[in-house]
Amino acid sequence: MRTLSHILAAKPAEIFTVRPSDSVLVALQIMATYNVGALPVVSTQGLVGILSERDYARKVALHGLTSSITEVRDIMSSQVITAHLGQTVMDCMNLMTERHIRHLPVVQDGELVGMLSIGDLVKAVIEDQQFDIQQLESYISPQSVPH
Repeated sequence: MRTLSHILAAKPAEIFTVRPSDSVLVALQIMATYNVGALPVVSTQGLVGILSERDYARKVALHGLTSSITEVRDIMSSQVITAHLGQTVMDCMNLMTERHIRHLPVVQDGELVGMLSIGDLVKAVIEDQQFDIQQLESYISPQSVPH
């Protein structure tokens, strides 16, 4: 099974982030522009939170707050669940399922090195399964015997 370092190596290196003092509107614009469902929140201390579409829906829209004046720090999830590069895809899928999360920041030596979604992990599992199936099919298919 592949590790997160393998998955991140295949993704673009850029990580889209927001600051705690940014407005929620700025965060939503970044999410829409780059088609992502969550953003790591970083400050000079490093990773301090995560902001997801779910945070917006539950903490801004339902409470009648205004996106342009509400700061990210006011609605972000500050209890961030993270992973590290050596973890396997299945470890992370289990973690995400148990914690009911869809996005997982990847941290190595205290530094944010990537961001994964449940979709990234499902894609990796499917690719691994397709490879295994191809290997099994080539193993069991009759070999052409020269006459």
